[in-house]
This record gives sequence, structure tokens and C-alpha cells, in this order.
Amino acid sequence: MGTVKKQGLSRTAGWLVLAALGAALFIQPGPAGAAAAEAGERVRLPAGMQVEHAVPAPKASKKLAIVIDDLGNDMDGTQEIMNMPIKLTVAVMPFMRTTERDARMAHERGFDVLVHLPMEPNHGKPEWLGPGAIMSSLSDSEVRTRVEQAIDNVPYAVGINNHMGSKITADPRIMSIVLDVCRERGLFFLDSRTNYKTVVGKLCKEKGMPDIGNQFFLDDQYNQQHISKQMGKVMNWMRDHDSCIIIGHVGVPGTKTAGVIRGSIKQMPQDVEYVTLSEFVRNQSGNPILRGLWP
Repeated sequence: MGTVKKQGLSRTAGWLVLAALGAALFIQPGPAGAAAAEAGERVRLPAGMQVEHAVPAPKASKKLAIVIDDLGNDMDGTQEIMNMPIKLTVAVMPFMRTTERDARMAHERGFDVLVHLPMEPNHGKPEWLGPGAIMSSLSDSEVRTRVEQAIDNVPYAVGINNHMGSKITADPRIMSIVLDVCRERGLFFLDSRTNYKTVVGKLCKEKGMPDIGNQFFLDDQYNQQHISKQMGKVMNWMRDHDSCIIIGHVGVPGTKTAGVIRGSIKQMPQDVEYVTLSEFVRNQSGNPILRGLWP
């Protein structure tokens, strides 16, 4: 009995010591306990006693930027995109009937806005481009003027990306002018990568600008099955990589694309953070000088 009583008293004493330590470090109203904990001050415990610490949940460290093209003409899926519960970037066509409305609405929702600049493709109908398109037949001054006018027409723009443009993004003369205007205006340029012969990345590096480009088109085919398949590829990519930029569209695939994006949110790996494109650029380059990228 004597031995049992002594063991019981030892256990009781041990728990009292732990309780006292907890009170001193975590409940103490004065600054001493908090300072000791914050500084990581070491506390001596009775021999044989250990304190277990909770392991903090991992923070989201991977960045996913979703860009939605072709806003500015009240296309199908516009409202569904605007109601999305995650951060997005919208690319708005200049000189269209809802250009200003869509840009303003996106900005008010905390989304980034890009100028979706029409650029001549290798193949395609000219009427698909819209007004103010950048064509290979333009002189240097004409290219500059059109880029500046497009920027002025899309409020809250923090960058530009190309609408079509497979011919222009492979043209060093014209793309150099476009990027010079971006640099002067404090904007970045997102290469939609509609041509594997693009010179945008090379020129951006030469000019000291962020080199960013699209990695997946979600809806290059308009059916639900394909869009879901593409989103599955994005999820697999994010399991093995730290960042990704993807592009979807309003218009013909608009409501389907919006539905797939919304449905994928809970399925995305937990360490993935949805970011605007300006946040993506800041995270990649650490460059705060671009318009819209100030901390």
C-alpha cells in the first residue's frame, strides 16, 4: 500500500508541475510568459517528462492563376465567372459594348483585369479579331498607338494578353513595340501561347520583364467532357509543380467552363492557392514596380 500511495503522489506532483508551467507560459496576463514563448525560451521539466507540440497544418504554397478571356461583349458565362468564389483574372476585349462594365465589375470583385489585345493570327477570319487589332501591316508608330489606345479603353488593367495572335507573337519587331509600351505603362504581358514559335518569352527576358505564359487551355474544345479532362490535367500538374497559369473563355463554352471551375475547387490539392495574375507575377519575380503590384 505504501508503494502504491507514493506512486500516486508522484503522478499527482508531476501533473501539478505541468499545470503550473502551462499557467506561467500561456495564461499569465503579463508580457513575460508571452515573451518567453515567442522567443522560444527553454523551460526545464522534471526528468522523464515530455510535452507534445501540435503540428501546424501546412500552408498553401503552390499558386494557380486562372485567366478568363473574351470578356467585354456580354458573352455567355460572364455572370457565372463574376460570381466565382475564388480569385480570378479576366481579360477584357477593348472597344466593345460592355468593355468598361465588365472591367469595373471584375475590379470591384477583387479580380485582376487584363487588356485582351486582338492580334493577327496565321489563320482565322479577320472579323474574329474585333476593333483595334494589331496587324503585321502596321508601321511601328501605328502599333504603338493602337496598344496605347487599347490600354486606355480598359479600366483597371494591370497587364495585357493576346487574343488570337499566332502571327504577331512570333514577330520580333511588333512584339518589341508592344512590350515597350507595357513596360512604360507598368504592365506585364501574358503570352497566351497560341504559337510554339512565340518570341514573347525571349523578349521579356531581354527587357527585364516577367516571363509568364499560359500552360493549359481549359476549353479549346467546347464540350464538357474535354473541359473536365483538361481540369484534371491541371490538378495532376499541381501535385508535382509549384505554379501554373491556365486560360478559359466566356462565350460558346462559357457556362460549361465556369461550371467545371466551380466544381473543381473542392477537389484541388489543399496546398494550392488561387491567385490573381499580379499576385502570381509578384510571387515569381518579387518585382513590385509594375502598376497594380504595389504591396
